[in-house]
Amino acid sequence: MTNISSSVDEPLDVPLSLRGPASTHAVVGFGFWLFLLSDIVIFAALFATYAVLSGATAGGPTGAELFDRHHVFAETLCLLLSSFTCGLGSIAAQRGDRQATYGWFGVTALLGLCFLYLEFAEFSTLLAQGAGPTRSAFLSAFFTLVGTHGLHVAAGLIWLVVMLAQIATLGLRPMVQNRLFCFALFWHALDIVWVGVFTIVYLGATP
Repeated sequence: MTNISSSVDEPLDVPLSLRGPASTHAVVGFGFWLFLLSDIVIFAALFATYAVLSGATAGGPTGAELFDRHHVFAETLCLLLSSFTCGLGSIAAQRGDRQATYGWFGVTALLGLCFLYLEFAEFSTLLAQGAGPTRSAFLSAFFTLVGTHGLHVAAGLIWLVVMLAQIATLGLRPMVQNRLFCFALFWHALDIVWVGVFTIVYLGATP
C-alpha cells in the first residue's frame, strides 16, 4: 500500500500540484469560493434583471418617489460595521481568544439584526403605500433583488448562531476555525453585494 505521509518526504523540485493532497483549510476555502462564485452569478442575474426593468413602472411610483435614502444609509451603515466587527471576530478566533470572539461576533449578529429590521420596515412601508411587488415590473425586480439579499443575511445570522454554539461546545479547534473562515467569506460577500444594491438601486434612482 502507498503511504500517504510519504508525500512529505518528496524533493522540493517536485511541482506543488504533485506533492500530495492539499490541506483541509485549502480544500475547504477553494470549495467555498466556488459556492460564493455561484451565488455571485445569481445576484448578477438579478442586477441585470433590475437594470432592464427599472424603468417599467406601469405608470406607478418610481424609485426616486419611494426610496428614503436616509433610511437606506442607516441600513448600509449597519451592514458595513457588521463586516468590520466580523473581521475583528475572525482575528480574535485566530488568536484563540474565545471571549473576544464571542464579543465581536455577537456585535456582528446584533448589527445584522438591525439591518434586517430596517429592511423589513422599508418593505412594510412600501406595501402600506400600495407599492408591492405586483404593482409593476420595476417593483417586482426591486423586491426580488433586495429580498434575496435579505434572505442571505438571515441565513448568515442563523449560521453565525450555530457557529457560536460550536465555539461553546468544541472550542476554537482548527475545524471550527475553518468554518468561521467560510462564514466570514460569506458575510463579506454579502457586504459587497449590498454596496452594489445601494449604488445601483438606491443612488441610481433619479427623479
